[in-house]
Amino acid sequence: MLLHLHVKNLALIRETEIDFSPGLNILTGETGAGKSILIGSMTMALGGKVPKEMLREDADYALAELVFSAEQPDLLLRLKELEIPAEDGELILSRKITAAGRSLCRINGETVSTAVLKEISSRLIDIHGQHEHQSLLNKKKHLEILDAYVREELSPVLEVLGERFQACQNWKRELEQSQTDESARIREQSLLEFELHEIEEAALKDGEDELLEQSYRKMVNGKRIMETLTLVQKLCSGEDVSASEQTGRACRELGSVLRYDDGLEGLNGQLQEIDGQLQDFVRELDDYMEGLEFSEQEFRETEERLNLINHLKAKYGQTIGEIRRYQEEKQKRLELLTNYEQSVAGMEKEYQKALQELEEHCRTAHGIRVKAAEKLSALMQEQLGELNFLDVRFEISVRDTGSPSAAGSDDVEFLISTNPGEPVKPLGKIASGGELSRVMLAIKTVMADQDEIHTVIFDEIDAGISGRTAQKVSEKLSLIGRSRQVICITHLAQLASMADSHYCIEKQAVDGSTQTRIRRLSGEEITEELARILGGARITDAVRWNAMEMKRLALEYKRKTGKT
Repeated sequence: MLLHLHVKNLALIRETEIDFSPGLNILTGETGAGKSILIGSMTMALGGKVPKEMLREDADYALAELVFSAEQPDLLLRLKELEIPAEDGELILSRKITAAGRSLCRINGETVSTAVLKEISSRLIDIHGQHEHQSLLNKKKHLEILDAYVREELSPVLEVLGERFQACQNWKRELEQSQTDESARIREQSLLEFELHEIEEAALKDGEDELLEQSYRKMVNGKRIMETLTLVQKLCSGEDVSASEQTGRACRELGSVLRYDDGLEGLNGQLQEIDGQLQDFVRELDDYMEGLEFSEQEFRETEERLNLINHLKAKYGQTIGEIRRYQEEKQKRLELLTNYEQSVAGMEKEYQKALQELEEHCRTAHGIRVKAAEKLSALMQEQLGELNFLDVRFEISVRDTGSPSAAGSDDVEFLISTNPGEPVKPLGKIASGGELSRVMLAIKTVMADQDEIHTVIFDEIDAGISGRTAQKVSEKLSLIGRSRQVICITHLAQLASMADSHYCIEKQAVDGSTQTRIRRLSGEEITEELARILGGARITDAVRWNAMEMKRLALEYKRKTGKT
C-alpha cells in the first residue's frame, strides 16, 4: 500500500507531501490545478519517462519519493536478492532528476538502476492513465489480459512453449543456411578443405605462441644479454678487484680478530653466508653463460614458426583457442557439405520434431485459454451489468491461427454487444470512450483477486460518463477499495462522494509564482468541494444541500454493503 508521497520542484509543485489511506482515495480540483502533475510525479518515482520541461525553471533538480508498506513474500525475496534492506516492511522509492538530465534512483537509500526501480515498482502499484483504456483497441492487449487471468496455470506451458519455439527457430535457421546450389557448395567445400588443411598442417599447441615469443625476444636481444652477463661476471669474480675477492678478504680479516671478542661470531657467520651465496651465484652464472649460445638456425626456425602462427591468427582468430574453435565450426560445416543430403535430411527431421512438440504445446495453451475465456467472459458480463450496461453481452474469442509462436498460436479478441438483439462485435468497433473506460474498470475489478498489486491508481476513469453510470462506477470503485488501495483522480461528484479519504489539489500564487498544493479535506470542506464540482461558478444553498445529500447517500451505500 502507498503510504506517503513527497514531491519537490516538479512543474507547478514547489514542494508537497501527502499521506494516503487504505480504501478509496479521491483527488479533485479545478482543471489545470496540477492533478496530472501528481500522476506524473508518481510515474517519475516509479522509473517512468519524465519530460525535461517538467523540472521547475528555477530549480537545479526535481525529486519524487514514494513510501510503501511491502509485505508480499516474493517482493521481499527479490529485495533480499538485490541486497536491499526492507526493515519493518517499509519501502522507500525515490528518483532525483537534475537540470542536466541526470537521473538518480534509490530504494531504501540504496542506489539502483532505472530498470531495477521499474521492476520493484511494478510489484507495488498499477497506474491506469487517462488514455490507457485506448489500449483495449489493440488485440494484443486482449491476449495479455486473458493470460494474466489464468497466469498460474498457463505460465509453465508458456515457458516450455518459448523453449520449443527457440529450438524450432534454431533448426529452421540451420536449414536455411544449408540451402545452396551445387556449384556454390563445391566452391565452399574446396575453401573449407584448404583452410582446415592449413590449420591442421600447422599442428598448433596450446601456449606455444607465448613460449616462442619469449624465446624470440631472448634471441633478438642475445648480444646485449651476453655483454651484460660478462660485465656482471667480471664484477663478481674477475681478476681485478671483484666482489668475490673483496668478500674473501673481508672473511679473512674478520676471522683474525674473532679470538678477541666472542660477540663477533654472529657477524662472522653472516659474512660467511654472504660469501657462500656469492660463490654459488658465480657458479650458476658461469653455467648459464656456457649454455648461452646463439644459433642462427634456431633463430630462423623460431622466426618462421612465429610468422606462421601470426598468419593463422590474422585469418582465423586472435588466439590459438579461437583458431581451434574456428576449426571445429568449419569441420562441422565441411561434414555437412560432404554428406549434404544426409545432413539436410537429419536437420529436417529434427526441425519437424521440434515443430511437432511446439504445436502440441500450442494446443495445450489453446485449451487452457478457451476454458479461461469462458469463465472470464461470464465474470466480465456480470461486472459490466453492474456498471450500467443494459442487456450487455461480452464474449472472448480464442482462435487458433495455426501459426505457432513463443506465445502460442492463438488470436484473442474481446467482443461486445451493448444493445438488445445485436450480435457481438469487436470491442474497438462499437465501444465509445466512456464504454471503454468502464470495460477497463470491469477488467480491473475481475483481476483484483488475481493480481498481487495492492495499490491501483485511476486517472480520470470517469471520462465520457455521467449520471446513473457515474454512480455505478463510484460504487464499483468503492467495492475495489475493500481489497485494494484505490487512488482516483476525478471531476465527478458521484465518485468524489464515495471517497474514504478526499484530497483537494489547488493552484495558488505565492511570491510571484504559481504553485500547486495538495491537502486532505474533512467535515464541511468535503461538502464545499462537492458543491464546487456540482455548482460550477456559483455555489448556492441548494447546491450545498445536494452535496450533503450525495455524501449521505454514499455513506448509506457503504453501510449497506458492509464498508463502514
